[in-house]
Amino acid sequence: MTTVATSEHPGDSEKEERAAPGGYITYSNFVFCGYNLKIARMVDDIMGVSAYVWEAGIALCRYLEKEDINFTGKKVIELGSGTGTVGILASLLGGEVTMTDKPKILRQIENNIGINIPFACRHRVKVQTLVWGEDHTSFPSDYDYILGSDIVYSSVCYPALVETLRHLANQGTTIYLSTELRPRNRSPAFHKEVLPQHFECQVVETVEDKDIVVYKMTKMCTSR
Repeated sequence: MTTVATSEHPGDSEKEERAAPGGYITYSNFVFCGYNLKIARMVDDIMGVSAYVWEAGIALCRYLEKEDINFTGKKVIELGSGTGTVGILASLLGGEVTMTDKPKILRQIENNIGINIPFACRHRVKVQTLVWGEDHTSFPSDYDYILGSDIVYSSVCYPALVETLRHLANQGTTIYLSTELRPRNRSPAFHKEVLPQHFECQVVETVEDKDIVVYKMTKMCTSR
C-alpha cells in the first residue's frame, strides 16, 4: 500500500492507494456535517469518470452542511451516484436513500456504503441501476428530494435526464443539482434555457473560482 501525501480536494486528509486487478483503489477522507467519510475510488477502465469525487459533489455536500439540512424521514434518490459520497451523506443525515447509477458502477457505491454507513442504518439505503430515459419509469414519483452532482456533463444525455427528472419529481419534491458549468458541453444553456421549461429553478450557491453552481429546483404545476 502506498500513502499519498498530496490532496486533490478541499477537506481531504492524506490518501491511501493499493493495487487492484486492472487498476488501483485510492481512499480519500472528507469531513461533512461532523461525519468522517472514507471514500474508496476504484480507478480502472470500467469505472472511468465515475471513479472520481468531483468538485461539484464536494460543493453539494458543503451546501447541505451550511444549510444544516436534515433528511430524517425523507425519501431521497441520487442520480449518477458514482462514488456515492453525496448519497452516503444524505443517509447519515437521516434519509431513506436510493443511490443509482449504471450497472458497472454499483460495486463502487456498495463498497463505500459498507465502509461509511453503520450496519444498523443500512436498511435505509438502497443501490439500484437507473439508466436515464430507459428504466426510470420503474421508479416511483414520491421522492422528497432528488440529488445530483456533476451529472450535467454530456449534451447527448440531456433529453433523457430531463425525462427522468420529470418522472421522479412530484409537486412536493425538492431537487438539488450541483454543476460545474462548462460551455463546451452546453451545460450553461441547459440550466438557463432547458430546465426552466419544466422546473422552477434558483441558484442557491456558487463556487466562483471553480465555475460550480448549486441549483434548487421544483417541478412546475402541470396546469402551466
